[in-house]
Amino acid sequence: MQLRHRRHRSAIALTAGLLAVVTGVSTTTASFAAGQHRPRAGAEQQTDPGADARGGFDARRGSGDKARAALLRDAARAASRPETRRLRGSLGDQALLDLDGATGTPRLLTRLDGFLTGRSSQGAAKVTLGYVADHHDALGLSSKDLKTFHLRRDYVDVDGTHHLSWTQKVGGVDVFGNGLQSAVTDDGRLVSLGGSPVSEAAAAPASATRLDTGDQAISAARTEQGDPAAPGARDTAHQVLFVTRTGTHLGWSTVTMSAAHPTLTVLDAHTGGLLFRRPLSSDATSTDKLDAPKAGSGGLAYQYFPRAPRGGSQVSVDYTAKGWLDRNATKLSGNNSHAYSDVNDDNVSQGTEEAAPSAGHRWDYALKPFSVPGVSFCDNPYPCSWDPNVPYSWQANRAQNVAQVFFYVNNWHDHLLDGPIGFTEAAGNFQLRNSTRGGVAGDAVDTQTDDGANTAAGLPDGSHIDNANMSTPPDGQAPTMQMYLQHQPGTAYPDEDPFSPTNVGDEADTVYHEYTHGLSNRLVVDASGNSTLGEVQAGSMGEAWSDWYAMDYLVDQGLQRDARGTADIVLFQYDGAGTAVDRTEPLDCKVGDTTAACTGGATGHTGGYTYADYGQVIGSPEVHADGEIWSQTLWDLRDALGSTRTEALVTRAMELSPSNPSFLDERNALLSADTVKFGGRDSDAIWKVFANRGMGYYAGSLGGDDSAPGADFHRPPASVRTSSITGTVTDLDSGKPAPGITVTLAFQGGNGTANPSAVTATDGSYTIADVPVGSYAKLTASGAGYDPATTPVDVTPRGTVKNFSLRRDYAASSGGATIDSFTGPDFGPACGPAQAIDNSQATGWGSTTGDDDGTATNVFRPKNIVIDLKQTVAITEIAVDPSATCGDGGSASTGQYSVETSTDRTTWTPAASGTFTASDRGRLNPLTPAGGSATARYVRFTILGNQTPEFATSCPGGAFSGCQYTDLTEIEVYGKPAA
Repeated sequence: MQLRHRRHRSAIALTAGLLAVVTGVSTTTASFAAGQHRPRAGAEQQTDPGADARGGFDARRGSGDKARAALLRDAARAASRPETRRLRGSLGDQALLDLDGATGTPRLLTRLDGFLTGRSSQGAAKVTLGYVADHHDALGLSSKDLKTFHLRRDYVDVDGTHHLSWTQKVGGVDVFGNGLQSAVTDDGRLVSLGGSPVSEAAAAPASATRLDTGDQAISAARTEQGDPAAPGARDTAHQVLFVTRTGTHLGWSTVTMSAAHPTLTVLDAHTGGLLFRRPLSSDATSTDKLDAPKAGSGGLAYQYFPRAPRGGSQVSVDYTAKGWLDRNATKLSGNNSHAYSDVNDDNVSQGTEEAAPSAGHRWDYALKPFSVPGVSFCDNPYPCSWDPNVPYSWQANRAQNVAQVFFYVNNWHDHLLDGPIGFTEAAGNFQLRNSTRGGVAGDAVDTQTDDGANTAAGLPDGSHIDNANMSTPPDGQAPTMQMYLQHQPGTAYPDEDPFSPTNVGDEADTVYHEYTHGLSNRLVVDASGNSTLGEVQAGSMGEAWSDWYAMDYLVDQGLQRDARGTADIVLFQYDGAGTAVDRTEPLDCKVGDTTAACTGGATGHTGGYTYADYGQVIGSPEVHADGEIWSQTLWDLRDALGSTRTEALVTRAMELSPSNPSFLDERNALLSADTVKFGGRDSDAIWKVFANRGMGYYAGSLGGDDSAPGADFHRPPASVRTSSITGTVTDLDSGKPAPGITVTLAFQGGNGTANPSAVTATDGSYTIADVPVGSYAKLTASGAGYDPATTPVDVTPRGTVKNFSLRRDYAASSGGATIDSFTGPDFGPACGPAQAIDNSQATGWGSTTGDDDGTATNVFRPKNIVIDLKQTVAITEIAVDPSATCGDGGSASTGQYSVETSTDRTTWTPAASGTFTASDRGRLNPLTPAGGSATARYVRFTILGNQTPEFATSCPGGAFSGCQYTDLTEIEVYGKPAA
C-alpha cells in the first residue's frame, strides 16, 4: 500500500519544539502546523519560506521553479493578446489586470480609483455577464463559455454591494474552484471581475474509474491524510471536474470534518491520485452590555480573562435574552454554538462531556483556582485552573470553561454580525437557523473545550496541550473550534514549558482569534465557496486578521488599554511566563519605535515591522510571525481612520480579495473598498499607512506564495510615465545565451498588468514594455533549469537595461533531470522525492527513519535518492539544503550523509560525506567532489542519519519528530557538460 505523508506534526514534535525554546536544544524545532495559534519567541521554525507545513497542494499550479516560471510565462502571453491590451489601456492608469497563468483569464480585473462600468438599472448579474459578453476575447474567454456559467450566489453585504459567484459546468459536472466572480454596487457599477474561469474545457474522459462512489472517495481522502478510512457523519463528497493546463480530470471533492485532520481534498476518480488538498484548520463587541439575570437560561462569564485589570471578574449573562439558548435548555447548545468538553477527542459529545446546569437552567460556575507547586504564575498575578501533575484535576473547572467559551463564541457571533462588520447569514456566518437561505439547517460552531484532556490516563497527551484551533469547511457545514489545556504534564515551569496551567478557553482574545479564522475563511473564497487562503502571505494575513479583530474589539470595549505613545496592545496575556511566547511585539509598535517592547524580533532593528521584514521576524518565514507585519499595519490604519471605519474597510476588502491574496493584493482591495464605501476619501491615508510599512506603490510580490516580496516606501506618483526594461540573460558558466527564461517585474500598483513578464528569445534577449518609471525592489529571472535570480531595478524615462547571468542547476527537473530511483515511501506529490530537485527551497523530500510504514525505531535506516542528470556533466559543486520539510520539526533535517556519482548507474564513486547541523538549515551548503570535480550522469545522495539528538537513546519514544521522519529540502548540481 502506498503511504501518504502526515499533514500535521506529531504530538511529540510539538513537545520537542516547545522544549527547544527554553532549553536551547538547537536540534529541535517548533514547526507550526495548522491548529497551533501562536509561535514561540526564539523557537526555530521551518527554515524554508514556502514549506508545505500545512499540507497544501494544487495540481493546477504545480510546485517548484519550473511551474512558477511557466505560470508567469503563460500569464505574459495572455496579457499580450491585442484585445487584452486594448481593454487594459482603456481603463486608465490605476486599472489592474492580474491574469492567471493557469487559465489565461482574469484572477482579478479592477480599478483602484473607480469602477469598470457606469451606473446601471440592470441587475447585478446582468451587469456582470453583459461586461463579460462584450469583452470575452480580451478576458481570454469564448462566447461558448458564457453558457457554462451558473449563478451560485448573489449576496448583498451590509453596505449594499452585490458579491456574485458563478460556477462552471462542463458535461453536467461542476468545475472545481474555477469560475466567475464579481462585485457590483447597489447602483449597478461593476467594481471587479475575476475568479480565473476556464475556457472551452473538455469533458471528463469516459474511461473506467477507481473511485466510483462518494464513500469510496471519502475513505481514500481520509487514508491519504493519515486518518481511519471509515467515513464519518460530517464527511461529504461530490463529483467535480478538475481542470489543469495539461488536461481535464474527473475527480471527487471531499470535506472530511469527522477526521482528526479536517481537510478539503480532490482525488482523481480514475487513478485515485491527489489533485488538490487544503487543510481546514487554522491556528492561535459589539457594544452589547452584559445583562442582569432574568427568567431564562444564563450563566457566569469573564469579559476578558480571570483577574484581568478590566473584565477580570465574572458577570451574570442572560443567554435567553440574547437569543443564544432556549429558556428551558439543559445543555449549552443553541443557534450559534454547541459547547461541550471533548475530553477524549473523538469529536462527538458524550453525555458526560456536556456541561450540565449548576441549578435550574443556569451555568453559574465559579473558577476554582489551583496552587501548583513550582508554578509562580498561579495567583501571581492570575489564577491557574488545573494541576498538570494530577490526573483528572481539570475536572474541577470543566463545566466552568464550557460555559465561558460558550459566552465568548456567542458574543463574537453577535459582534461580527453587527455593522460595520456585517458577517451575516448571506455572507456565510455560523448559525443553526438560516432564514435567508430557505430556513435550512445551518452550521453552528461545534465548540470543544478541554479537547483531549483525557487522552493520557487523566491527562492530555502532547497533541492536546498549549493549543487552540478552528477548522472551517465551506458554507453550510459546521466548523469545529477546539480549546486545549496549557502546560505539558511532567515539565518544569517556565524553563521547560513557559505556558501556565490554565485553560486557553478562559481568555477572550484566544477564542476571538480562532473564531475570526472562520470569518476570513468564509469571505476570501473561490467561485465554489472554498477558502483560498494559502500558506504564505494569505496565511499570514489570516493570523493577523484574527489578532487585529480581537484586540480592536477589546480596546473598543475598554477591556484593553491603548495609551498613545505606548506599545501596550499585547495578545494572550493569560498564557503564562511572558507574553513574548506568543508574538514578538505588541500590535501598536510603530516603525522606528524605540519602546522597549518593540524589539524588532530577529530582524536586526528595533521598532515595528515592514514588508521588507517578511520572512525575517523570527529569522525564517512563518505565518504567525509574518502576520505581525500585517496586524501592525492595520493598527496604524485604525489609528488613522478610527475603529469603526477600519472595521468596515478591512471586512469589505476581504470580500473583494482575489484568490490566495498577497499583502499587496489586500492593500489594493482596501483601496477598492474605500472607493465603493467612501468614494475614495481615505485613499491618501491608506497609501500613507501602507507606504510607511513598505507596501508602497513600487512594491511587488509574485503572488500570495511569494516569501521574499519586494518592499517600497513611496506613495503613487502624481502622474504615471511609462518606459521599458530590456536586457539579455546568459549562462554563467558558458557565457552563452539562455533562451526560454521568464523575466518578471514584481509590481501590483496598477497601470496595466500585474507582474509584467517577458520570455527570453533564442539570443537571450527580453523586453518588458509599459512599465511605470520608478525604482523597484524585485526583478526576477527563472526557469529552464537555472537558479532563479532577483535584482532591484531603476526604470528611467529613457528605458533601462538589466542583464542576468544565471547558474545552471543540472539536477533541476525544470532542466530535464529526473528521479531515477529512491528508497523509502513515496509521500508525493507534495512531499515526494521529486521535490528535492524542483529548484526551490519551498518544498522538499520527506521520508521515514524506520521502515517504509513509518514505524519509529531506535535504529536509523538510511534512505537514498538517485538523480538522473540526463547528460554527463563535469561536476564542480553539489549544493544541499538539509532542512526538514512537510511540517516536521528541525530534528528531521538531514544529519549524516554521503554523496556518490556514476556514469552508468552501476559503478559508484564517493564524492562527499559529512554531517549537517542546525546551522546548515535554510541554505544551500556547497560540497566539492573529492579531487575537485567528478564526471557523472547520476548522483546518489544517502541520508545516513538526521539531526535528532542521540537518536539511539532518544527514539522511538522521544520528543522529536526526527524519531519518525527524515527530510531533505533541495539538491543542486553545478558544472559544465562533459566533453
